[in-house]
Amino acid sequence: MPTVLSIQSWVACGNVGNCAALFPLQRLGIETWSLNTVAFSNHTGYGKWRGAPVPAQTIASLFEGIAELGLLPCCDAALSGYLGEAEIGSVLLDIVARVKAANLRALYCCDPVMGDVGPGWYVRSGIPEWYRDQALAVADIVTPNRFELEWLTESRIRTLAEAASAANTLRKRGPRVVLVTSLETGADRLAVLAAEPEGIWTVETPRLPIEATGCGDAVTALFLGWLLKGKPVPEALALTVGAIWGVVEATAAAGGGELALVSAQDELVAPRRSLVPQRL
Repeated sequence: MPTVLSIQSWVACGNVGNCAALFPLQRLGIETWSLNTVAFSNHTGYGKWRGAPVPAQTIASLFEGIAELGLLPCCDAALSGYLGEAEIGSVLLDIVARVKAANLRALYCCDPVMGDVGPGWYVRSGIPEWYRDQALAVADIVTPNRFELEWLTESRIRTLAEAASAANTLRKRGPRVVLVTSLETGADRLAVLAAEPEGIWTVETPRLPIEATGCGDAVTALFLGWLLKGKPVPEALALTVGAIWGVVEATAAAGGGELALVSAQDELVAPRRSLVPQRL
């Protein structure tokens, strides 16, 4: 059974960050450990929340406790998402290095959470630069949305061809696999793109009439989970997109709000729609 250490935000109420990543991984049969980078009452999209970032030294201490148990050789991947403060970056790099030293086959999957089209930036200063200048070089898998990919590659992305070119540019800076989300391919279509040494693949779906926070966190977790279960990149891409499509559909049917991960949990492991990835 694969094991993932997930390092990202936590909310008392809702499905974002670790609350959107751990359950999908567990439904795939993957053991999960978690380190929380913030402890908030709810995600910040509500406009008001309580809580605070978890200090970098606290995260380092908690990880040390895991290491002292002698469990690091069991960890197959480190997954990182939202960081509460830039100081966590150096701690995260140390965690990744120690996980990889204990298990030479371990992966580092980095979701460079910085912002999105519409809301713009939603992280503290220094974090985007840390992703660009340090995290990319050590990551095996990176999962930016269009906004983040444009900033990381200093490019403008309006077509799938431009997204593919930018993903390959990012791959040259370290990651073996780049997964790009939130690509608009028409007024009512969205695509997700995966670039790897063997090729570039896309899956398109209709745009659903709802904006659901936490989709990116769940998508990254699902994609990593399927890869750890031995699926090739194109199949992992198709399964991931099929699953999140089903979850968002269920969320819309329930009237919106938080991602319907629990009520639509069967979609996570066996999406009803069988999607076919297209090679660019």
